[in-house]
Amino acid sequence: MINLMNLMNPFAYMGEDKPSIDRLSKLVEFGTNPGSLRALTYIPEYLLENAPLVIVLHGCQQTAAEYDSGSGWSELADRHGFALLFPEQQRSNNCVLGFNWFEPSHNNRGAGEPLSILNMVEQVIGDHAIDRQRIFITGLSAGGAMTSVMLATCPEVFAGGAIIAGLPYGCADTVPEAYRSMQGRGGPTAQQLAARLRDASDYDGPWPTISIWHGSSDHTVDPLNAEAILGQWLSLHDLPPVPTRTDVVDGYPRRVWNDAGGQEFLEEYCITGMGHGTPLKTGGRNGSGSSGDYMLDVGISSTRHIAAFWGLTRSDAATRAQPRKPTIWPTPVPIALRKGALC
Repeated sequence: MINLMNLMNPFAYMGEDKPSIDRLSKLVEFGTNPGSLRALTYIPEYLLENAPLVIVLHGCQQTAAEYDSGSGWSELADRHGFALLFPEQQRSNNCVLGFNWFEPSHNNRGAGEPLSILNMVEQVIGDHAIDRQRIFITGLSAGGAMTSVMLATCPEVFAGGAIIAGLPYGCADTVPEAYRSMQGRGGPTAQQLAARLRDASDYDGPWPTISIWHGSSDHTVDPLNAEAILGQWLSLHDLPPVPTRTDVVDGYPRRVWNDAGGQEFLEEYCITGMGHGTPLKTGGRNGSGSSGDYMLDVGISSTRHIAAFWGLTRSDAATRAQPRKPTIWPTPVPIALRKGALC
């Protein structure tokens, strides 16, 4: 028998709700909202002048607060002074809270959920004097697939993106196609996917840096999707499949591709033995977040490594790709002490 919920929602997780610490604030006004999404933010007390912004997209059967609590993004924002935006799906749009990445009305430029997210971004930029050259986006699963949509259709907005257990842009426009892509069966060829990425916008660079994460034992979204995402971006840059170098990071393989200037711009982590979820390291010196459904403590913090890859964390930035413009680290100033700020 076909499960109606699964049929309507390709990312139908049936995990139980878990309590989480809600540190987020509602963004009430942000322009038009054709995707009918909610918007939440986390602005640390000590926010850098011209701060970076990270957009975080949760997976199905998750709220923004649950994903933040698990991933530890707001903990990192407190430490390093950047702002966070959490678009959030509503059950009236998708009964398992998944972003509708597989619907044509929500996976093209200037419409639906992508337009709602862009309007949220503009509001946060205006409210908090965000540096437009340091806007980043990440997401898990359905959120990872929507991250692919945002990076493909609006690449001029983002300095970097991180896709966790997601799918390539342009792999599906219907529910059956979404199922097929999740299972790694058939679908568009590598050449077709590359063309869809190139044709998603009229932009001609500089392109966002891309970080790809996937568990080798993911039975919800087949790991072949990570290879498809990688292939799209390698084709865009006319690069070979052989990486510039390979590393082992916290016990897991990492492949890296450099741009023509020698900067790291594309990385891919294969988390061997991990199932479907966001890889975490919750304990120890560099631990953050908390484990739970689809938040998997496997001894590596994707949150910390992604932030370092984007140059957001001072201690690790020297060994990772730099933002498009040289980063100047001003002394954080409490929002309440800034000129014209209200308590």
